[in-house]
Amino acid sequence: MKTKFYTILAFLFVTVSLTAQIDRSQQPKPGPAPKISLEKPTEYELKNGLKILIVENHKLPRVSYNLTIDREPIIEGDKAGVTSLLGSMLGNGTTNISKDDFNEEVDFLGARLSFGFSGGFASSLTKYSDRILQLLADAAMNPLLTEEEFGKEKDKLLEGLKSEAKSVDAVADRVGRALSYGAEHPYGEFVTEETVNSVSFDDVQLYYKKYFGPNDAYLVVIGDVNTKEVYKRIKKYFGKWKKTVEINSNVPQAKENVSALEINFIDMPNAVQSNISITSNVKLKMSDPDYHAVLIANKIFGGGFNSYLNMNLREANGWTYGARSSVGTDKYISRFSAGAAVRNAVTDSAMVETIKEIKRFQSETVEASALANAKAKYVGDFVLALERPSTIARYAVNTKINELPEDFYATYLEKINAVTIEDVQRVANKYFTADNARFIIVGKGSEVVSNLEKLNIPINYFDKYANPVDKPEFSKPIPDGVTALTIMNNYIQAIGGTDAIEAVSTLLFNADVTIEGAPFKPTAVIKTMAPNKSSMEMSIAGMGTIMKQKFDGTSGYAEQQGMKQPMSDEDNAEQASQKGLFPEAHYTAEDIELVSLSDLDSTDVYKIKVNGNKESFRYYDATSGLLIREEKTEEAQGQTITSIEDISDYRAVNGVLIPFGRKISTGPQVININASEVLVNSGVTEEDFK
Repeated sequence: MKTKFYTILAFLFVTVSLTAQIDRSQQPKPGPAPKISLEKPTEYELKNGLKILIVENHKLPRVSYNLTIDREPIIEGDKAGVTSLLGSMLGNGTTNISKDDFNEEVDFLGARLSFGFSGGFASSLTKYSDRILQLLADAAMNPLLTEEEFGKEKDKLLEGLKSEAKSVDAVADRVGRALSYGAEHPYGEFVTEETVNSVSFDDVQLYYKKYFGPNDAYLVVIGDVNTKEVYKRIKKYFGKWKKTVEINSNVPQAKENVSALEINFIDMPNAVQSNISITSNVKLKMSDPDYHAVLIANKIFGGGFNSYLNMNLREANGWTYGARSSVGTDKYISRFSAGAAVRNAVTDSAMVETIKEIKRFQSETVEASALANAKAKYVGDFVLALERPSTIARYAVNTKINELPEDFYATYLEKINAVTIEDVQRVANKYFTADNARFIIVGKGSEVVSNLEKLNIPINYFDKYANPVDKPEFSKPIPDGVTALTIMNNYIQAIGGTDAIEAVSTLLFNADVTIEGAPFKPTAVIKTMAPNKSSMEMSIAGMGTIMKQKFDGTSGYAEQQGMKQPMSDEDNAEQASQKGLFPEAHYTAEDIELVSLSDLDSTDVYKIKVNGNKESFRYYDATSGLLIREEKTEEAQGQTITSIEDISDYRAVNGVLIPFGRKISTGPQVININASEVLVNSGVTEEDFK
């Protein structure tokens, strides 16, 4: 079966062009930086150590409460995951109010209330502010920690870890932190199924009693309140919160940066793109004189669309959907990182260009226009952020936790605008480095390592949990007698045999569609008729049909929101060239080529290249013979796009094994199509393709 899902992708990448009568040839001149006037919080402290910061703001009849616990980083060790479990259980009822009653009351008040291990947040209309403060205090002081909820949250966490097992980005983040800081450092340790399973309900209760207290907590109140009145209520509700035992934990030193640039490679055979990131540890606090200059420098280098890195990797070369950099700030240690997700074939080239951009950033002075644009972006973001009460609360807590001057935010824009070209170059050489850094690369070793080795940069290999390993075996010897055609024959036999598939003239799929990140869940009806006719219609409940795609054997079209777009001549020709619903039955020796026997998600697979105008590969399970993946790379709007379709859940329908599950990944977009029903030789007519 071969159905192209043009309309799904078209649906995801709809663009709307707006034009305005603006002379864009002239860069607007920046105006003077707006003066920032921030109310100084009124401060109190309860006997139990809770610090209270109150800012009156009567513009709107709303109040927000931000509870932040400022504790030293905690080493969870073989109990890694315990703080995550505790955080997920907080805020779901109290020992005085059941979970359902608690959540129903918050909803009834039209309020918001949430918790995590580092604190909580609540907001409501002024008339309900006293009650929501009570609920916040009750949830913090008397959380409903039950074994039943512990079991549910533990199952959720374990399920999340399983879903991340095949995520290149998740592995890159985990290994990157572990190698940079050290797996024994609080910022480098990570959660595994083993550590989660070692966490008991008693551990969660112990961590609450040990670490969740008022000693180092801040409660910031912002909104339509009377300072003295709200302080009295806070004292009433939070005054009985008992202190935790003072803990003087020694935060270990993070690992030193490497002495010279090296590649740390993690092989993931399922990777359709490489996640590349150059990283090194930095020591930068918000109170440091370099802070504002680093913000501007990062914006120019990799912190925005027009940055050095993005303009090279995305705009000039079309290797990625976006390249970014960051420089963290922290009281203890943080990192400089820069990178992107790129096609396997250009992993080495993207590395070279990233290093080149860092060297250029260090050696060449930035243009005045780039500096002005970066400043303007920060000024705009800063001013807009001031409209949110959460921003004011964060600024108030940051000032205390980071020991900042009282006028830090009042003079923020002045310091941003005072950054010079010389400042940018100075901090570029101090914090942005390609010398004592690691290139963390997670990718498909069989396709990228040979080119990486040509760069003459040392390569160290690690598994998905940052353990050093020997260089993996990227491909295996192909058994005697196995050819591309024998693999096709094995597939045909595996799904039912030649007679069974030749008896299939039409297929109908009724499917549920999930587009990751989308708030809606469409349904799709997909129909095919031998040799090459296809139809797909997608609907959303209450909206009807939102898109169609049809191909009648000669030509086709896609229709969306009443707009009908004919298929290109190239796409029409490709669809017309199909010879049946099961292409394996029609391939000749000239059509296909056996590339390798390798590992894909711990499964031995044969990789078959399909010859044609577009780079296309098919992967067959070496044991079952079933097709488990299709991969295609093509040009679109000046960029090279790789689409991966993972195929699963084969079920017998009329004597033929049909896959009910498909997962389509195109760049950052992921679509899951799960058939609820498949009909063979039923429900399809010629009219469906018009």
